[in-house]
Amino acid sequence: MHFDINPVALSIGSLEIRWYGLMYVVGFLIGWWLGRRRAVQYGWKDRDIDDFVVLGMLGCILGGRIGYVLFYDLPIYLRDPMEALRFWNGGMSFHGAAIGLALTFFYFAKTRNCHFIDLADVATPLIPPGLMFGRIGNFINGELWGKVTDLPIGVVFPEGGPYPRHPSQLYEAALEGVVLGIVLWIYSSKQRPRGNVAGLFAMGYGLARFLVEFVRVPDAQLGYLAFGWLTMGQVLCLPLLAIGAWLFFCDHPLPEGDVRTPKPSAGERR
Repeated sequence: MHFDINPVALSIGSLEIRWYGLMYVVGFLIGWWLGRRRAVQYGWKDRDIDDFVVLGMLGCILGGRIGYVLFYDLPIYLRDPMEALRFWNGGMSFHGAAIGLALTFFYFAKTRNCHFIDLADVATPLIPPGLMFGRIGNFINGELWGKVTDLPIGVVFPEGGPYPRHPSQLYEAALEGVVLGIVLWIYSSKQRPRGNVAGLFAMGYGLARFLVEFVRVPDAQLGYLAFGWLTMGQVLCLPLLAIGAWLFFCDHPLPEGDVRTPKPSAGERR
């Protein structure tokens, strides 16, 4: 398959609307819609979901950008700090976005009558659709492609040379978006111990990303960090896997004497 998709969805004069940006919008809208469907189950109000999705969107975008700057290309941004504001030049990091979302969870839990872990259990099943559409956006952009392959699913990318490569973006879209999303949605449809849903998400994403990195070309400015195969993405997945295991396998009871409900209420702010 030869890659032949225009990354620009719509042009209006000098304004270009790219598929990659639209994928982010679609991912957030689906997360918001799924959150509205789950709102009643968890005792949330529609206003809670609306507020949380807006905050989560800001945390995701800002965290993703800052994470890319710090983890992947810091020297470039030290030479030209204004480059960090040029989002249109690309550069987002999932692990940075995860940190941004975690800070959003802490803020939301602090300002509402709820706990961080309970909030993470509710919110993490809403994330996989965004991951799926984000990776499809990477594919349309013709970026983050995989290693050369002779498999029939190989794709020839314009910037990747004349040989077919693993469409690693689609592998991640399938594993992190579809498979992980279905598993989380089914698993979280019943009452689970505190932290289990969030832990399953962290372990599921960490494992999927770690495995796909074996067929994905590392970032040119970093290359392999060790052993001739370890990438920055894999390194960043290790603490994510550890946190996920802690959330999933360890008990997280409410603090003794804590009578707060784990469910947020838009009318009860602290």
